[in-house]
Amino acid sequence: MTVAIDNPQGYDRPIGPWERRLQQGVVRRTSLSELRGWIVAEDERILALNKPGDFVCHPSKDGPWSSLSGAVREYFGGGAAHLVFRLDRETSGLVIYAKDPATARTLQMAAQERRYGKTYLALLTGELRESLLIDQPLGPDLGSPVLVKSCVVPAGQGQEARTAVTPIATAGGFTLARIKTETGRKHQIRAHLQWAGHWLVGDKIYGPNPQLFLDFIEQGWTPQLAAALFLERQALHCAEIDLRPAGLDWRIEIPLAADLRSFAERRGLVLPERPS
Repeated sequence: MTVAIDNPQGYDRPIGPWERRLQQGVVRRTSLSELRGWIVAEDERILALNKPGDFVCHPSKDGPWSSLSGAVREYFGGGAAHLVFRLDRETSGLVIYAKDPATARTLQMAAQERRYGKTYLALLTGELRESLLIDQPLGPDLGSPVLVKSCVVPAGQGQEARTAVTPIATAGGFTLARIKTETGRKHQIRAHLQWAGHWLVGDKIYGPNPQLFLDFIEQGWTPQLAAALFLERQALHCAEIDLRPAGLDWRIEIPLAADLRSFAERRGLVLPERPS
């Protein structure tokens, strides 16, 4: 099934008023011992980690232990940490670092040419009964109060984006789904799911109202946010990465994060034995 588009956003509207990037809550820091516990696999070229759903990937001004890249650089003894496959702050799961420039170039080229496999598990609002192939372009959401938000835009006004969504289990008004992307756009999964009417559980920006994100910035997590979003972070988890199409003998799978597993089990959603 391929979903179609009209133009409810009014895409020619001017950019909204929120032009500053906002700090998302208290700065999270890690330690060397905690980082070691996140390592899934490692060899002389690649480090694979299972990132928690409350930690940023990119370096932060708050010191090396406030970001995954900074912490990995410390783990490497101050050497370069080449981040290849990043995740949003609230997305958990597999992140890959290359240890040397040659491996980094190989993987970055593979990423540009989509010569790798990546599978996500996600908890969606609503009960999705059939698979979706969402083939719709994405661009900035010019009508949103949140600067970083993307949305589906009219043909010719954004970047092509394709997302395949396969339901695994449905129960109690929620869906556990397997998701694969054929393109790599900013917030692609989140924006496509919102447009399809099945936003991610816990998504403050792409959930029922982006004002919830601004409320979170100003007030932190509140009972009102819990009632609207169901979970304190977005329910998206990178569960599998396959680097064999890139010429590297690496294929890694990890289970669903514990907080998402607990949410699914409480609502009667049957978890898969394997993510892919």
